[in-house]
This record gives sequence, structure tokens and C-alpha cells, in this order.
Amino acid sequence: MKNIAIIPARSGSKGLKDKNIRDLCGMPLMAYTIRAAIKSECFDEIMVSTDSEKYAEIAREYGAKVPFLRSEATATDTASSGDMIEEVLEGYKNRGQEFDTFCLLQPTSPLRSSEDIWAAYETYRTRASFAVISVCEAEHSPLWCGHLPETNEFTNFINPDSMKRRQDGGKFYRLNGAIYIVNVNKFKRDRFYYQAGSYAYIMPQEKSVDIDTEMDFRLAELLIQKDIH
Repeated sequence: MKNIAIIPARSGSKGLKDKNIRDLCGMPLMAYTIRAAIKSECFDEIMVSTDSEKYAEIAREYGAKVPFLRSEATATDTASSGDMIEEVLEGYKNRGQEFDTFCLLQPTSPLRSSEDIWAAYETYRTRASFAVISVCEAEHSPLWCGHLPETNEFTNFINPDSMKRRQDGGKFYRLNGAIYIVNVNKFKRDRFYYQAGSYAYIMPQEKSVDIDTEMDFRLAELLIQKDIH
């Protein structure tokens, strides 16, 4: 089985400027994901998909390959990760390389470890025919969430049947964005891999920080510093 790790690192982040190369406890953010992918020993190829030569140089410095830059079409705010993945797979095919699986590893998940990647691949090898996707337990039950009208009046905010003790409601899980292992052939036929043949890899909440805001970044700093010391 030939596997490729795809690390998406677009340069046009608007929430946190240049977050993918921002220094996090002494290393660029994307370096944590590159190092975890290398250490996992799961991949025949580890590549960074970026539209920036500056980002590409940093990626290569930490051991990833950047054989081509992302096109303008897949580097916009509206482009989907699926479009980017198809572009990467096609780019490698044109260079004579094809893969059985791809693993999307977002650089905004720096606390995901090489052991997590290896264990997720083990789940894929032993159980899945389509995909393995990482999740963590939800911090809050969605049964206690609802929509508010412009008046902020509690009109049908929570279904009365949902107002039960938390321990009676069962566990809920959320996608944490850290690991997506997907069968290439099935992805080409059907991008929607949350279905039969796909399984969850459960990660703890403290390893599931997905950096999107300044608060997320500071939380990741605290957790990494805690591990260092």
C-alpha cells in the first residue's frame, strides 16, 4: 500500500496572518505536522501543498517535499480541500507516482502525534475500506445548543425532550480536523466519506486543538510548553 501525506498550507490566512509558518514554541506551526508525519513512518511521500515559495522553502527545510505549487484556482478562500487533493494526486500522476491512500494532515493541528497517525493507519488497515477520520469527544452536548431569533427570545431554543442530565444523553463526538486517511480510488468516485466503510479514530481533547483564532494559538502554546517542561 502506497501512502501520501498531504499537508495543506495556503498562505492567505485572514484570521491569523501567516499562521501556518507562525512561530509556535520555537518552530513554524507547519513543522509540527511535518515532523509527526516523518516520525510515523507511514508514508512513501510527505508533501506540502502551498501557493507560496516562501512556505515551500520552510517545508523543505523540515523534510517535506514541494514538487509543485498550488494553482490559483485551489488557493482561494472558496476552493475546497477536495479540489486541492485532486490537484495534488493528478500532479503526482503526471510525474509517474500514484498512491493507494492519501492522508490529509492539517498544519493547524500541532498536537497530533506520530503515534496518532500510526494508530489511525492501523485502524484503516484492519477495519476501513473507505476512510479513517479523527474525532474527539465534544466539549458540550449539541442537545443543549440552539438557534436564536434576532429578538433573542427563547422560542423553540431547546427541545424539551433534550433537557435531560448530561450523563443520560450519551457521548457526542466532533471532527477535530487532525487526520483524514482516505482510499484514493473511492475518493475519486465519491468525495463524501462519512459513510459505511469509514471509521473514527478517537483522540483526546487536549490533542485536538485546531488553530483558527488567537485563543486557539495561545492554548496550543500552553499545552506544548506543559509537555516540554
